[in-house]
Amino acid sequence: MFEPIPLNLPPYSSKITQKLNKFFIFDELRKKDLALTPEEWVRQHWVHYLHNHKGYPKSLMRIEGGLKLNTLQKRSDLLVFNNNGEKILLAEFKSPTVKITEKVFHQIANYNSIHKIPLLVVSNGIEHYYCRIHFAENRFEFLAELPNYNSVLNL
Repeated sequence: MFEPIPLNLPPYSSKITQKLNKFFIFDELRKKDLALTPEEWVRQHWVHYLHNHKGYPKSLMRIEGGLKLNTLQKRSDLLVFNNNGEKILLAEFKSPTVKITEKVFHQIANYNSIHKIPLLVVSNGIEHYYCRIHFAENRFEFLAELPNYNSVLNL
């Protein structure tokens, strides 16, 4: 039996199935079942939170977008675009048992050196960090709360 890890995000009615001895969760963005790992549990909660509570359109979200960092192929956990196709939010998710450390922030900062996205989210489902990048001023600030979609369009 699957025992869900309680997260610091609003619950939603996830579609979990079991095939043989493995559990899967339905990903509404990619329209398919994915292996239910702790990190995927966090990611799917975030997709629903962004859409249902912050107004981010599902049609503008992309999971595991590829990027090339130096010579290595990497995958970002979640990218969100605006209606013009510009990237506005980059998120990095970890399992609830993974502590959010400076190493995690370095990871998303490295990804963002390629993407150049103004809003970053780092979360393990329990702790959430939001960071606004001011590229013109070469500075960043941590935010107390994640802006809703309409607010992000004005960044």
